[in-house]
Amino acid sequence: MQIMSAGYKKLVGSLTLAASLAMVGGIPTVQAQEQAAPAPSVVLPDFSSIVEATEKSVVNIRTTESVQVRRMGGGGPGNDPYDLFRWFFGPDFMPPGATPRQPAPAPEPQERIVPRGVGSGFIISDDGYVLTNNHVIADANDIFVTLTDGKEYKASVVGTDERTDVALIKIEGKDLTPLKIGSPAQLKKGQWVLAIGSPFGLDSTVTVGIVSAINRDTGDYLPFIQTDVAVNPGNSGGPLINLNGEVVGMNSQIISRSGGFMGISLAIPIDEVMNVVEQLKAHGKVTRGRIGVQITQVSDDVAKALGLADNKGALVSNVESEGPADAAGIRSGDVILRFGDRKIEQMSDLPRIVGATKPGETVPIEVWRKGKVVTLKTKVDEMPSASTATAPTGSNDATPSVDRLGLRVSETNEAQRSSLGIEGGVAVVEATGVAATAGLARGDLIVRVNDQDIEGPDHYKKVVEALDSSKAAALLVVRGSSSQWVLVTPTK
Repeated sequence: MQIMSAGYKKLVGSLTLAASLAMVGGIPTVQAQEQAAPAPSVVLPDFSSIVEATEKSVVNIRTTESVQVRRMGGGGPGNDPYDLFRWFFGPDFMPPGATPRQPAPAPEPQERIVPRGVGSGFIISDDGYVLTNNHVIADANDIFVTLTDGKEYKASVVGTDERTDVALIKIEGKDLTPLKIGSPAQLKKGQWVLAIGSPFGLDSTVTVGIVSAINRDTGDYLPFIQTDVAVNPGNSGGPLINLNGEVVGMNSQIISRSGGFMGISLAIPIDEVMNVVEQLKAHGKVTRGRIGVQITQVSDDVAKALGLADNKGALVSNVESEGPADAAGIRSGDVILRFGDRKIEQMSDLPRIVGATKPGETVPIEVWRKGKVVTLKTKVDEMPSASTATAPTGSNDATPSVDRLGLRVSETNEAQRSSLGIEGGVAVVEATGVAATAGLARGDLIVRVNDQDIEGPDHYKKVVEALDSSKAAALLVVRGSSSQWVLVTPTK
């Protein structure tokens, strides 16, 4: 028999009554309150309708290239009965009384077409214009474009622009579905975007993410759209699409330590791409302006020392002798604040704005000099391209060829020699192959190769031709105000 005190009975009775009232709605308990207030739900976007509307405008691009191969001739290894003995007694071994064999003629090189790579692209007109990256089709022998329905076309190159990494190609298709062109200016950090392409050859692959940054400056000619959309080798040239189903960028690069996706993808804004497309359609190439200045960033300390309100603008570090800026009166130490009607917010704005200016135009420039704004006028010159670069002094060729280091060079000008205190050297006009892989780029100056100071283009050519292809050559390269040694192994 269980005995309970009167107070305990009263407490139990009260708890029982409270529980009963809670069951019939008299007194709501904490548990009942939680059940009565459902947590707010989060609705994620459904991309299926966007993919359905845009996927057929995205194409797979595969390329081929021709390579030189050699066939083994009749005198190859295993055809000489004394080969085994030479392994032990040396290459000159010959048994007594044996007749030396005549060496077999070297086999003739043959050309073979091999697969080169896979990339992506997208249709921008119903009559077959397709956009992709320049690096997807560069040096390709043939270009093949495959649509999502399996139809394949052989494409022709309308024009390419290495500086912006844009290529315009054409297929003989009709009634194709182009992508709608959007406005990158409307993008905001955190907005959803998606990519469609062929990573590792897996065509029509869709990945999604958000805009991580806008106008990302990586030191290249263009501002990039940074996203966390998964982009891998094979996605290059494919579209970056917003939630309206419009293309806002062309996927071009990733920043990675492994070679694969690590959360940082870069796309070229589509408005910049379309500016290039207009020139490629009209002329097959892009013409850019130049004024002949070298610039650096305006630091906070420099801004304070010069009396500037902020660190905006581009600080002129060097002016090309007899160039457009020199003729306009621009001097080293000036800070360029405005070019035409465009403000220079940061150093990288100036080359983009000048490059987009039509050569031959006269443009007003505002510079900060000795505590005040000075307005000058300069006539914009045309920036020489690799294909129109002038030949080095003493050369009979209209355009210097790419050498064993993968470089095309020209003579340095007086302003470069004077500012660096050098007497010779060569300027890089184009860097390809092993040179580009080593990090060399247009505008670099080469002042020494191994232990030899370079006197000029002719001397450089002789030095490069004599290099040993089994050893890496050490090049002393000047870029801006700094110099470094770069190792490049010459081709045979």
